[in-house]
Amino acid sequence: MPSTLLDERTEAELNPRQRQAARAIGVSTYATKAGRVGRGLLGIAILALVWEFFPRLGVVDPYFLPPLHTVLQAWWDLASGGELWVHVKASLSRSVVGFGLATVVAIPLGAAIAWYRPIREILTPPLEMFRNTAALALLPAFTLILGIGETSKIAIVTYACFFPILLSTVSGVATVDPQLLRSAKVLGLSPVATFRKVVFPAAVPTIFTGIRISGAAAILVLIAAELVGATEGLGFLINYTQMNFLIPQMYAAILTTTLLGLTVNYGLVAVERRFSRWRT
Repeated sequence: MPSTLLDERTEAELNPRQRQAARAIGVSTYATKAGRVGRGLLGIAILALVWEFFPRLGVVDPYFLPPLHTVLQAWWDLASGGELWVHVKASLSRSVVGFGLATVVAIPLGAAIAWYRPIREILTPPLEMFRNTAALALLPAFTLILGIGETSKIAIVTYACFFPILLSTVSGVATVDPQLLRSAKVLGLSPVATFRKVVFPAAVPTIFTGIRISGAAAILVLIAAELVGATEGLGFLINYTQMNFLIPQMYAAILTTTLLGLTVNYGLVAVERRFSRWRT
């Protein structure tokens, strides 16, 4: 089996003892990953068993927390009937637009704040004021100003996603290794070329920390926003089923938001790895 650390061509150039050591490292790495995945799956299995049997055993009221199989059946009914996907599509489209707007604005602004001192001195005080104001606290204001339609929901998602990305960009650009900057200066790179070829690539891992936080916030904040004045979306579905005592359907909608959040998170992790290959 080829080593995970060396490609086949490089491995062929090693002597037998080195080749055996490299393969042993590869086997150890795969075993570690398999063990980690196995323990994670075990944790999920334990949670599923608790959810299934606690209601059956009367530990919790089965009316307010139905067994897992009942919730999964309700989820399948919603999915096969097409109703669930209507709400998922509505929530996902709002989240994507709000998250995209926040990313497009926050990354250039954060880079400018970190790279240019005058801009930092002007913008830091007002941004600090808004950063310390919770997004959901502003939901009534967004609703009053922008109405109860799509605009207010996209705006609140944009607001919630904006600051994690902005702050991570500022941190990433401001903490680039000075040795890299000195090397760029020695090579005669202009400030623009230094930022494009040295600073921004070095800041990408830190920036993606904020992007991943914002990816989760885009779903969480939107669900809360959809509880007010929405006619479709997962937040609306959760509220509607709760108000009509459709308890299994309510948990099915909640479970869907969990799966959606996990999908977004792992998708962003994959994108981060794609843009951070140089670190390996």
